[in-house]
Amino acid sequence: MFMSPEAAPQRVAERLMCQAVQPARPTKDLVQDVVSGLLAGPPRSLPPKYFYDARGSVLFDRICDTPEYYPTPTEDALLARCAGDIISLVQPRHIVELGAGTSRKTRRLFDACVSQDCRSAYAPFDVCHEVLMETGQSLVADYDWLRVHALVGDYHAGLDHLPSFRERSLFVFLGGTVGNFHHDEAVRFLRELQSHMGPEDRLLLGADRVKDPALLHAAYNDAAGLTAEFNLNVLRVLNRELDADFDLSGFYHHACYQPEMQRIEMHLIARRRQGVRFVALNRGLQLAEGETILTEISRKFTRQGLIDLLAAGGFRLEAHFESPDAYFSLALARPAHAKGGSRQ
Repeated sequence: MFMSPEAAPQRVAERLMCQAVQPARPTKDLVQDVVSGLLAGPPRSLPPKYFYDARGSVLFDRICDTPEYYPTPTEDALLARCAGDIISLVQPRHIVELGAGTSRKTRRLFDACVSQDCRSAYAPFDVCHEVLMETGQSLVADYDWLRVHALVGDYHAGLDHLPSFRERSLFVFLGGTVGNFHHDEAVRFLRELQSHMGPEDRLLLGADRVKDPALLHAAYNDAAGLTAEFNLNVLRVLNRELDADFDLSGFYHHACYQPEMQRIEMHLIARRRQGVRFVALNRGLQLAEGETILTEISRKFTRQGLIDLLAAGGFRLEAHFESPDAYFSLALARPAHAKGGSRQ
């Protein structure tokens, strides 16, 4: 159908809306996380969510383009290969993505929808209104059938206030982000998610696999030093938000694989004994030389470990897709209360 240039923007606007999702439970803010995780130590830690200010988000995008960082291109290539099978199996009326970001890889699912004439609506759920709207505008311009219902909120604060998706939905959680949860946290998250899903709904979960420690080490210690800069950026966030006086030159980035726990740990390590002042808190912090601040974990999974995690979270595997090098998995799972077989 012909559409005049004047009518096109209106039609695009009609297919994009945004809604705030209220938290279902309180979550710690920056002050509480600093007091409980950093000032109360040792051991000392900070949640990885504070990496992602504007500067940190740009740095992470650059990390994804480094030759050492395999997860993003590997998952994207895997999605490109199996998206058609996923859409064929689920035939979703809604695609709901937790931690959607810029939805770059999710386009593989939309492309599969086009090829199968499956007109799904899209509900990206993330914390940044600006990113969601910018991404949504791009998506509705590129896919003239797509409706985007952006959801602004923090999935860590619960899912009770998500809109009700009455038709079959595919919930998407990509990027290996489930590996940033400790085991018990991941189980609680999955159990909460499946409690909000109907019997015809499905979960598509991306998970990074256990592999050669040398490959893991390289991915989190890139030669360009971008991951180190990204890690140190969290101290800039504290300096800005809490009027702290961290000297970034007094710390160095350290990422190492812990084989007994099957996870990468990212630390900031003090180069020397030093004191830090948090003016906004009227508190101080003393760090010994060599003392560490844990800033992120990234758990890696065997295939069976992934199946076991899904089972503990109330899901049964329906289909499993892995990259040819077995570096990454995409698991399609249904709530355990739903009937059906599996293809493992």
